[in-house]
Amino acid sequence: MENSNIDTCKLLYNTERVQLHIPEYGRNVQKMVDYLKTIEDRQKRNEQARAIIKVMEILNPSVHLQEDYEHKLWDHLYIISGFDLDVDSPYPAPAPESLNERPQVVPIKKKPIKANHYGRNIESIIDLIAEKEDGEQKTSMIRSLAIYMRQQYLIWNKDTVADETIFQDIEKLSDYRIKVPEGLQLGRVDANVNFARPGLNPVRSNKNRNNQRNNQKNFRKK
Repeated sequence: MENSNIDTCKLLYNTERVQLHIPEYGRNVQKMVDYLKTIEDRQKRNEQARAIIKVMEILNPSVHLQEDYEHKLWDHLYIISGFDLDVDSPYPAPAPESLNERPQVVPIKKKPIKANHYGRNIESIIDLIAEKEDGEQKTSMIRSLAIYMRQQYLIWNKDTVADETIFQDIEKLSDYRIKVPEGLQLGRVDANVNFARPGLNPVRSNKNRNNQRNNQKNFRKK
């Protein structure tokens, strides 16, 4: 016999529920905080707030990697409550306006790299050397830089490279503010030395090497 009084089961979707302030903690934590705001006894409310903080810490163990993580958890508690929470927090309550603050812009150098196969750090070193006065110290710095640049060159190009090529690159990258002293020599490269980058995938390494060779050709044409 059919029972016409049996209610049909209706599914409740999250899209029909109240939106969570911090979804990472889940809806159960949101319910805990909602209940917390209904507790009239202040001492009990403070105890329950600390208990919720412990639950949030368990649900988000990566928070321990952050400095002053307890302060972060209390801030999250206030945010979940919609900034409508009266408890004795060990930290000042955050302002609602803080959620709309835009992060500080990280300054980055937009100056294009002149030679990708050497990298931006090499160009920065060249700029520092260019400011030095001529002398033995500057000559020693140029030689050390040239040896390192030769190693970087041979990482992407297994062919030998003449010292004059490296010297020309230094002068060109410095906008000819550096004049390599005449007679400067770098010494021979041991044939058994392997300049390949460790840990690179062979297929990807070959692809990168081809790209670097193309960059070198373009750099020479300028």
